Amino acid sequence: MSIPNEALQKLLQEIEQKASFSQQQIGIVKAQIAAKNREGRILQLTSSEVASLPEETNVYEGVGKMFVWNPSADVKQRLAAESEELKSDASNLEKKLHYLETTYKNSQQSIEQLFRSGGG
Repeated sequence: MSIPNEALQKLLQEIEQKASFSQQQIGIVKAQIAAKNREGRILQLTSSEVASLPEETNVYEGVGKMFVWNPSADVKQRLAAESEELKSDASNLEKKLHYLETTYKNSQQSIEQLFRSGGG
């Protein structure tokens, strides 16, 4: 079975565009994962510092250019909620990365298969 040259070029161009887009998105997602990991580390350090304080210690949180007093229990609760949300976001990003890597790999295999078959 022979594929016309124009159709083959169009198919190859579409596959290359898909591979290129996937590769760009992989870089973006990896940067987002690294940012989430940094945020998680900061949350972990903050949580451990707040946990080491006695219960009656005044805790202040930055709000814009000012600091507001919050009970340490509320701060711990907020930090725990943020940590869970961060874990969920990181998990979703890992799934997206896996999908993009699979798409990129499949595109590369399709291009190789087209060249191996000689296009017709």
